Order: sequence, then C-alpha cells, then structure tokens
Amino acid sequence: MRLSPAQSLRFCGRQFSPAELERLRHWLAAGQLNRSGLARRLCEEFGWVNGTGQPKLMSCRVALLRMERAGLIRLPAPQSRNGNGRSQRLEPAPALSQTAFTTPVSQLPELRLDVVETPAEAALYRQIMAHYHYLGNAPLAGAQMRYLIRCQATVLGGMGLGASAWSVAARDRLIGWLPEQRQQQLHRIVNHSRFLLLPWVRSPNLASHVLARLVHQLPHQWQARYGYRPVLLESFVEKDRFDGTCYRAANWRCLGLTKGRGKLEQTGQPALPVKWVFIYPLCSDFIEQLKR
Repeated sequence: MRLSPAQSLRFCGRQFSPAELERLRHWLAAGQLNRSGLARRLCEEFGWVNGTGQPKLMSCRVALLRMERAGLIRLPAPQSRNGNGRSQRLEPAPALSQTAFTTPVSQLPELRLDVVETPAEAALYRQIMAHYHYLGNAPLAGAQMRYLIRCQATVLGGMGLGASAWSVAARDRLIGWLPEQRQQQLHRIVNHSRFLLLPWVRSPNLASHVLARLVHQLPHQWQARYGYRPVLLESFVEKDRFDGTCYRAANWRCLGLTKGRGKLEQTGQPALPVKWVFIYPLCSDFIEQLKR
C-alpha cells in the first residue's frame, strides 16, 4: 500500500518516516512476530525510548493500532482480548464502604496520593473508574501515572495522568512554539485526564486540596519513572457537565474552550464535547523550556 501525499505518519507524538513504515510492513509480512514482539522490535530498532532509556512499549502499541485503523498496516490477530477497539469487560464492583464522608480537609489525618504500583492497587483503580467515573476505565495514552486518593486506609477516589493533546489552539497560542519545538517538547506537558472523588465523598474543598498536592508530588515522581521532569499540566473539563470550580480554586489557569476536535484533529470537524482548557505551570519559565 502506497502512502498518499496527504496522509500523516505521526502517531503518539512520533513522526515515522516512509522508510520506517516499509520496514514495519516487511516485519509483518514475515509473520514471525506477535503484537508484543512487534512493539519491542520497533522500539529497539527505531530507538523509541523514554528519558531513562526504556522502550516506550505502551505508546508503540497504541501507535500500531492507529496505523492499522488508518489502513497503513495489518496487524497479526491479538493473542488475548485486551479491549482495544472492543467493549471492555466490566470490572467487578469494589468492596468499599459507602458511608457518607464529610470530614473537612483541615481535619483529615494522613491524606495521601498513592502512586498505583501493585496489581491489587491497579485492580482497585480500574474498579472505581469503571463504576464511578463518567468516562469509565478507558486506557490512558502514552507515558502515564495513576494515583489512589486515600485518607488513612479509606479510599476517597483516584487520578490518572497521561500524554498531552497534540494540538490545543489556546495552549499553543500561549506557548507560541514552532511545529518542530512542539514535536521535541510536547512530552513535557502532562494531561490530567481522570479525576474522581467517590460519590459519597463530600469533604469541603477536598478536590482543590488534592489538586494542590498533585502539583507538589507529580514532577519528581514523573522524573523518577520516566527520566525527565514535566513543566506544565493540562486538563480538559466538559463545558456542559462541569464548571471547573476545583481547578479554579487550586489556581489553575483557564485558557478558554476547545473546538471539539479531539487529540488528533484529523478531520477539522467537531466530534467531541466542547471543553474548558486548564493549565498549571510546574515552573516559572515553562514557556522558555517548551520552546527550546
């Protein structure tokens, strides 16, 4: 299959060359690699690694799926049903006490944001998102980090962060970067894509307090995991569903509204709900750093 002149080879923040696409098709034609093996080989031979030198396998798997959906390649059949492009199996309901939680933030002992690391924590995170977040437990994109919000042993909610959106008009105007600068530095923006306080949690000011704690914790935890320090957080809040009050209270800056085109902005036509764009700088010179 020949690439059309207008067809983009940018997937998950990486620009693939026509020669790389042909090598990938050659590997597929040989029929010796499953999807996981293909992602490992691509990362190894194309040098697709993070700041610590580890292969970006998750981003690569997503990129391969998007290439297939764009008609550029045909992947081998999946060896297990992982939910990509299919309805996900509903996680079992978490065994949590649903007693009303109304303690003010000032009186909460040991309020924590715990990084999700163990299989048990990952299962709990999936369960609460699947059952209580309006977007469900959809996969996050690219480099990512998940948190459970806890007060002592009580789970209050969760947060998920992942790769930033490729094109956001209001954000990109503020930064004023050139296309090549965006390509090189976009990974230093992290998307706060999931925020859940469980329905029975009614602690005044808890949401803005948790956001403030996230800003304090995330930079060094992200650097420890991925080998680089993010300089900007972004979040998108559905205009017809929320006002973004907790973000405003936590001193996030509202840049305006999206156009409803989604991350890839391929058709130019509104396809998603219009959202408020919020940002939070993690350093005072974030614009200078993003324009390097």
